[in-house]
Parts: sequence; C-alpha cells; structure tokens
Amino acid sequence: MKTSDLLKPASREEADLLAKLDPKRLPQHLAIIMDGNGRWAERRHLPRVAGHRAGVKAAREVIETCARLHLPCLTLYAFSLENWRRPQAEVDFLMRLLREYLKRELPSIHKNNIRLLVIGRSAQLPDAVRYDIDQAMRLTARNTGMKLVVALNYGGRAELADAFNALLDHVRSHGLSAFRADEQTISDHLYTAGLPDPDLLIRTSGEMRVSNFLLWQIAYAEIYVTETLWPDFSRVRLLEALLDFQNRERRYGGLGSGDRRRAPHGNNSDHKARG
Repeated sequence: MKTSDLLKPASREEADLLAKLDPKRLPQHLAIIMDGNGRWAERRHLPRVAGHRAGVKAAREVIETCARLHLPCLTLYAFSLENWRRPQAEVDFLMRLLREYLKRELPSIHKNNIRLLVIGRSAQLPDAVRYDIDQAMRLTARNTGMKLVVALNYGGRAELADAFNALLDHVRSHGLSAFRADEQTISDHLYTAGLPDPDLLIRTSGEMRVSNFLLWQIAYAEIYVTETLWPDFSRVRLLEALLDFQNRERRYGGLGSGDRRRAPHGNNSDHKARG
C-alpha cells in the first residue's frame, strides 16, 4: 500500500512528498511541541489569542493527517505546568478554547476511531475542564485506532517525581525492603505507561530545547526542529518531517552500516560509537 492510498494529496507538493514516504517506516509514536502561536499573532499585529485559535486549526490538520496515515500514537504538548505563569486572561482563554475544541471535534474524533488520552496533573485543572476531559476519554475508551495523547498541565520532571512517589508508595505499602527498580518498572509508572516511546519529536518555531517534555520517553527519539511557527505547520511541513525521519539511520548507541564497514579491528581503535 502507498501513502497516497491512505491520504489524498491536496497539491503537487503533497503528492511528491507522499510518493517518497514508505508507509511501513512511519513513526510508531510522534510527539510534537506546538510552539509559536504568540509570535505568529505578533507578526500579524493580532492579539495572542488569535494565534492560539490559528494553532487549533493546525492541530486539527495534523491529527487528521496522522490518523489517515495510521500512525499508532500522536502526543501533542498543549499546556505545561509553567504555562500558569502567563496572564490569567490568556490562561482562561486557553481553557475555554480546549473545551470548545472538545465539544466541536469530539464527534469526529470518535467517528474516526481515535482514542483520546490526557496526561499531566489533571487534578489541578478547572472542574469544568476535568469533566469534559473525563467524558471525552470515556466516550473514546474502546476505540482501536490512533491514540491521541494530549499533554495538559504537564511537566516531564513532575511526571518523573509522580512516578517515583508512586513507586515509593508501592514499596512502603507492601513492605518490600529489598525492592530494586529497573527501567521498565519506572516506565510502567509514568503517565504514558503502555504507550511506545516516541521515535520522532517535532518542535516548531526553531527553539532548540525540549521544554521539559517527555524527558524519560524521548531518550532515543529523533528530533526535528523547524523554523515554521505552529499555526503555519501545514500537512506539507508534517510530511517533510516524516520524510526526514525516514532518511535517518537510527543507531541506539550502536554503529551505523557505514561505521561498521570503516571500524578498525583489534585494541588499537580510539573510535567511539555515535548516536
């Protein structure tokens, strides 16, 4: 099956990119830091809220595209723990925008067999937001298509702290004095337990940082940074990122095929494995 069989191109540029994509080598888990809404609005002399509304449109297109390409999992960084430091009016608007999005898009999400998951410290969210999230997750709980994970009131360090505290509670309640944690045990106590680790992380707006996002899970992820601001992150920009991912050689600390051919034998080598 070709990617063009899964997704009808809307332009010649999209068609060219789809022709180059191998549907068997798409990421199992794509994570995106959606950055640049405010700058997008400022460049157009618009209020910041206009940038957030435009960002929702970009998110809708990315979600639809990933679902049509049959990506198993998509995680979007929607609201961080640090975002509470923004002006209260902007925070209130973002919460209203989330509720509007769920009300408008949930029927389509459910119809397309997408399962919605929310990760983060949801207990700190407004009651109305929590109610809408719970209803949406309950409605889509049995869907078997793409998992759409929304990181809301999320922080990577907070996630690790919550995981370690959950482990400590387990050890204390069961009197496990000889308990030792391994990587799998920690992964099983993260918000993302049961999901594959991201193999591709996209960051828009050109910032070269991961912003406290999925710190444990992105240990071996390929990172793709684009100068494109999030509201301008179109289907073409997404396909470009996926094609770039497929053109990379993932090594997980080992040698690439070219390195294996060049690697000297014996104990005289001072070459180190890359990546």
